Amino acid sequence: MPIVSKYSNERVEKIIQNIFDVLINEAAKPDLALMCLGNTITEIINKQVPEDQREAVVANFTKALKQTVEQQNKQAN
Repeated sequence: MPIVSKYSNERVEKIIQNIFDVLINEAAKPDLALMCLGNTITEIINKQVPEDQREAVVANFTKALKQTVEQQNKQAN
């Protein structure tokens, strides 16, 4: 069963493109881009997620990231 988001695909894609445009404009290589995104994720979790939910949010996020990368690898092969 597909995951249903409370956000429209259009809104998500627009935000992703805006973030990606910043990284391109800054000529951020993959290591710098990942470092910036990782630091941003950490800030969001620490400032916007209640402390008692942070561990679960991090676990779900990393699981989803891993699954997405694995799916992309399977599709590429």
